[in-house]
Amino acid sequence: MIQKNKIKCVVWDLDNTLWQGTLLEGDTVTLSPNVVEIIQTLDQRGILQSIASKNEYHTAMAKLTEFNLQDYFLYPQINWNSKAHSIETIAKSINIGIDTLAFIDDQPFEREEVNFSLPEVYCIDATDLPNLLNLSELNPHFITEDSKYRRQMYLSDIKRNQLEEEFSGPKESFLASLQMIFTIAPAKENDLQRAEELTVRTNQLNTTGYTYSYEELKSFINSDNYLLLITSLEDKYGTYGKIGLTLIERQPTVWTIKLLLMSCRVMSRGVGTILINHLRNEARHHQVKLCAELIQNDRNRMMYMTYKFAHFQEISNDGHLILFENDLSAIQQFPEFVKVNILP
Repeated sequence: MIQKNKIKCVVWDLDNTLWQGTLLEGDTVTLSPNVVEIIQTLDQRGILQSIASKNEYHTAMAKLTEFNLQDYFLYPQINWNSKAHSIETIAKSINIGIDTLAFIDDQPFEREEVNFSLPEVYCIDATDLPNLLNLSELNPHFITEDSKYRRQMYLSDIKRNQLEEEFSGPKESFLASLQMIFTIAPAKENDLQRAEELTVRTNQLNTTGYTYSYEELKSFINSDNYLLLITSLEDKYGTYGKIGLTLIERQPTVWTIKLLLMSCRVMSRGVGTILINHLRNEARHHQVKLCAELIQNDRNRMMYMTYKFAHFQEISNDGHLILFENDLSAIQQFPEFVKVNILP
């Protein structure tokens, strides 16, 4: 297993951090040295970015637009709230853990306030910007295709969510309007960088929290005793990328789900049970028992409930590892609002 790279989102202050000068004091602000290169490099690495700044929103956004940087920042919090409050709002909006955020600010008071209220956040002094790109927490093991387009995928999600809020009708009708295609396929070698990244980045919708290296995942796809499946999702607005992974240990009479995870970005798309019901169908077809492991923590309670709703029953629990077995009865049909492709 591999060590997790921590930071998923960098949150920037503006005055005397992203740029030099104080905007509302009438200063002629200029971008900090090399800040455009830093922002673009983080973006290419798949690290999201946002803003927590005490400023006037429209004035600050106009300045970011003047610098042609406005599209790099998701859910910018430009207001007079505390920086800790703004960072919590960003984490909730993106749906990531507080401990996956870094915060850059020139003011010791602001960093200390965040450190006191949100000790999990990695606070960085703006004077350390020249070394930012060298931090190990900001250097993922691999940069995948999904990494390069992560911000664009989040921007597409924002658009979908806005459309959903404006949609008048049943949720299923909205989901059908997206024309979603959900694909389940055995992982190939060119999927393994993304598969490793999924095990590192996915915390909430993750049954065990196991992280696997590229080499470990490669050994699984070359073994008859394991099945590694990767899932992807797309709709009429574009791709969500590869968003799910499951590892099954196959023995003659029992299959055991060692890991099942799904990106939080598809939580509201109604596709979470498709992979489980596919596995239940496959186990019944091969006439084997279907078991599943779960290591419960304070984040993945939803995965425990997902297993319970899918007719998994606890057969052992040592206080750390829960082992379930499925009765393979009442297997649900795939939802009508999504097309499911199952590749051999």
